[in-house]
Amino acid sequence: MKFTDGFWLTREGFDIHHAHNVRDVSIKDKMVTLYAPCKEIRHRGDTLNTPSLTIQLSSSMENVIRVRAWHHKGGVSQTPNFDVKQGLIPLGAVNTKGETNFKSGDVRVEVSHEPFKITFYHDDQVLTKVDPKGVAWIQGPEKESYMRSQLNLGVGENIYGLGERFTPYVKNGQLVESWNEDGGTSSEQSYKNIPFYLSNKGYGVLVNHPENVSFEIGSEAVSKTQFSVEGEMIEYYIIGGSSLKEVLSNYTQLTGTPALPPAWSYGLWLTTSFTTDYNEETVNHFIDGMVERDIPLSVFHFDCFWMKEFEWCNFAWDRDAFPEPETMIKRLKEKGLKISLWINPYIAEKSPLFEEAANKGYLLKKANGDVWQWDLWQAGMGIVDFTNPSACDWYRSKLKTLLDMGVDSFKTDFGERIPTDVVYYDGSNPKRMHNFYAYQYNQVVFDLLEEERGKREAVVFARSASVGGQKFPVHWGGDCNATYESMAESLRGGLSLSLSGFGYWSHDIGGFESTATPDLFKRWIAFGLLSSHSRLHGSSSYRVPWLFDEEAVEVTKHFSKLKNSLMPYLYGTSVENNQTGIPVMRPMILEFADDPNAHVLDRQYMLGGSLLVAPIMNEYGLGTYYLPHGRWTHLLTKEVVEGGSWKKENYDYMSLPLYVRENSILAIGDQNRRSDYDFSKNVTFEIYELQDGQEASTFVTDVDGNYKGDIKAIKKDNKITIETNMEDLAYSILLNGYKAISSASAGEIETSSNGARIRLQGSQKLEIVL
Repeated sequence: MKFTDGFWLTREGFDIHHAHNVRDVSIKDKMVTLYAPCKEIRHRGDTLNTPSLTIQLSSSMENVIRVRAWHHKGGVSQTPNFDVKQGLIPLGAVNTKGETNFKSGDVRVEVSHEPFKITFYHDDQVLTKVDPKGVAWIQGPEKESYMRSQLNLGVGENIYGLGERFTPYVKNGQLVESWNEDGGTSSEQSYKNIPFYLSNKGYGVLVNHPENVSFEIGSEAVSKTQFSVEGEMIEYYIIGGSSLKEVLSNYTQLTGTPALPPAWSYGLWLTTSFTTDYNEETVNHFIDGMVERDIPLSVFHFDCFWMKEFEWCNFAWDRDAFPEPETMIKRLKEKGLKISLWINPYIAEKSPLFEEAANKGYLLKKANGDVWQWDLWQAGMGIVDFTNPSACDWYRSKLKTLLDMGVDSFKTDFGERIPTDVVYYDGSNPKRMHNFYAYQYNQVVFDLLEEERGKREAVVFARSASVGGQKFPVHWGGDCNATYESMAESLRGGLSLSLSGFGYWSHDIGGFESTATPDLFKRWIAFGLLSSHSRLHGSSSYRVPWLFDEEAVEVTKHFSKLKNSLMPYLYGTSVENNQTGIPVMRPMILEFADDPNAHVLDRQYMLGGSLLVAPIMNEYGLGTYYLPHGRWTHLLTKEVVEGGSWKKENYDYMSLPLYVRENSILAIGDQNRRSDYDFSKNVTFEIYELQDGQEASTFVTDVDGNYKGDIKAIKKDNKITIETNMEDLAYSILLNGYKAISSASAGEIETSSNGARIRLQGSQKLEIVL
């Protein structure tokens, strides 16, 4: 929200009161409180008839500083609040004449009293500053109050994140309203608004407000990142770290690290699509067609019309289309498939459950006590009130019936169009609940899945989210169009979401709206199956590959099997995400923060720390991408190229720019038919371009994510020394690019077109002479 009229003037009707100096300081062991009047105090008379701001600084964990500022503290505490780490740690603050200093970990804070200014450092590097106008109370034309904060935006500083945003990847110059909306992927609206941003200067900022936060990112004051909220108080966190990865890790430690999804969820998902005609015969035709064409399939998803029209949600199968759902599910599961069902948090008036929910007070209400209803989406629908514990139990009971039937997962759709003219059971502020509703909705479903299926068997397919929603994977990118432009905007959304703390992300392969050309579908297949999660889904047409052309069948089979073979590597990356919060799909800046070229790349990404993926987004088959410095090996062709420049090449549908970083060890599985197998059995550790004096390492898990072994390799001159900790497991080491080696101190040596292979058993320490 803009409060000024250019640099010199204030917008008509607004009064801005900002801190001028620090008049007094209170220091307790874990809190620094600053008292800052909103005008210059020259004599005692100036202390009268003027507002003053109170600014409180504290830390709940190392390298994280909480800034809380208010004009008037009085009033009722507002709910809900984000689930952030509580408790305070000592600051060791020192107050000297004209200055207050303290530290949290490696983040140092200097407060200047006259004029008011706060500078944040990581060690001796300045991260950002709060200038005198950087904390302000603003009164609007109708005497409404706002709190505004500004942080300096340095030369060359880029801002990223703020949720899943489909606008330009670098957020500088944008106005961003943090307000969940169902706007598709082709607008400035977002399903997943996260008031957290990341700066390439090495820090992050979380604005700790569930209600709408209005961001002006170098757009009102071009040298400032500004954020404002309605009311008398604002709170935000400055998050530091030794690297951008550590900043992101600290953010997820503050708000919650993602759960580890089950291995089966990484395989290909196929759906009925949305408004298509389908029944059990259609479903069987799709699944049998995939089997006949040797396309690995992991999950079958039933979209909205598994229930009768006008009754969403009644949580009951449409028996006309699916007369015996229990036996159908059993037959599908005998084929090795998991089952997913579409749900949303709304109850249509025609649903048999509506009256029950309304009578028991389980739906949102108007101020007069009536059930809040509208016709947008489902006729007369009400919205489940997840602040009511009994409503949560009731909703869970309906889902449990489906789980007992054999269902494995739910697509938790919608949750964005949540009204603010309602009354919540627990008295929550409707404006604060608008975004937060998505968190509660997905938490209810995810927690049930964990209870019923186990901690590492729970997965949803969610569209909406708020801060902390990363704890309930997986999320997908919403309603995209069948165009290359929409493919690119979907990727921008995924990159932004991953820099907002989310570890896993998917999208509708081929686009949701309309029907892709065979060319677009095949290119999107490669992109989709090189994302953390992969789903074929559409709106009014089916997404089985043979409806596009026969080559689409081969492309789908090829990339589906490729992804399954990469599962030891991908699942190891996911275990790291579960521990650290570093996403599986990573914008280039996370891995190459020292390379300025990587700071703006939004059409390529790293899948884990070692694989670079650059989807092709044009009908000419032209791949245009940037390789950072180092030696890179194309995963499919094994061609080695030097980085440090842009590349431009043509690719057929069976390939794309897919490169392995130097000094990498990829754990490759011995299976490609499924995504859920024991990743530690007969694994091949492929070593790529190990440079002299460099060390590479990786580890493997079983299908449940339990550690099973690791490998470390170091090269010196013409020797590679390898240590493994693999108990009694059989495995191989493949030295890519070395078609022959002189000797190995252990194992059986084989030669292949890709390189020398050494077969081993159990833990080993071996020396390889090249």
